[in-house]
Amino acid sequence: MAGHAGFEKLVAEARKSITEISPQDAATKSKGGEAVIVDVREKDEWDEEHVAGATHLSRGTIELEVEEKFPDLNTTIICHCGGGSRSALAAESLQKMGYKNVRSLAGGFQAWKAAGLPTSKLL
Repeated sequence: MAGHAGFEKLVAEARKSITEISPQDAATKSKGGEAVIVDVREKDEWDEEHVAGATHLSRGTIELEVEEKFPDLNTTIICHCGGGSRSALAAESLQKMGYKNVRSLAGGFQAWKAAGLPTSKLL
């Protein structure tokens, strides 16, 4: 992936300052009402299939929309994308905005599906 070296470097740096969470732990926290899952993928990815009960705030607009959706900076927010890179960047941004309990879903939506956890599709 030589063409993505700059992106990969950004992601590696972001991962140093964030906490990742397993799909199973994310599902437990979400189901128990302890956390919200935020899908940072593009709308077409969301429309195709997404984590059941998740909120969609795309990576391109999450910083603009998150405060309206989740004004409490203590809200536990679990970001996810397709494979875990964009969510790492989103988690880092949210932390910089003052959110105190942000996680990134390790392995992203691919890992969620591989774990057999519930998903939804738009009709």
